[in-house]
Amino acid sequence: HQPVETVSSVRLIPNIDVIRPADPEETAGAFVAAMQRTDGPTFLALTRQTVPMLNDIDVNLRREGVLRGGYVAKQETGKLELIILSCGSELQHALVAAKQLGNGIRVVSMPCFERFNRQTQEYREEVLPNDCRKRVAIEAGVTEIWYEYVGLDGKVVGLHDFGMSAPGAEVMKERGIDAQHVIEVAKTLR
Repeated sequence: HQPVETVSSVRLIPNIDVIRPADPEETAGAFVAAMQRTDGPTFLALTRQTVPMLNDIDVNLRREGVLRGGYVAKQETGKLELIILSCGSELQHALVAAKQLGNGIRVVSMPCFERFNRQTQEYREEVLPNDCRKRVAIEAGVTEIWYEYVGLDGKVVGLHDFGMSAPGAEVMKERGIDAQHVIEVAKTLR
């Protein structure tokens, strides 16, 4: 079973919220979001892999960020140079990459595109400012849907084919779904 297209396919269904939380606290926020929604279904896409607690991010920010669909998980220091977007178990790689790349890097957790798109234009601009066009997204799935957020100048680290059966960490490393590949891709942006 290699569900590289499953989450993106479900995201295309009208009126469904697809939430892909990164850790147990985002999962708690996802559960609250699903229970509060009364105008349509919610699909929770959870990983079977062990994921770290993202304790560098405030617990309330993680839970409330899921309710808004996306939030700044790591604020840049100094001038904003690059935004790394991610969700689910790949958020950990985005955070590691940002730490290694330096001060001007923002990480945005995007557990639910549909909820994020329902936020005010002001909030969306606050999280993803239009004047920062250097963007990289990472998700262990097909990449097309991310281009709405990274734009034509951005790049997406993802999967483009089926292929391996091995322990999860091995497959992700082999497929470039890791911090090192995000760093390499970020350095190619102009």
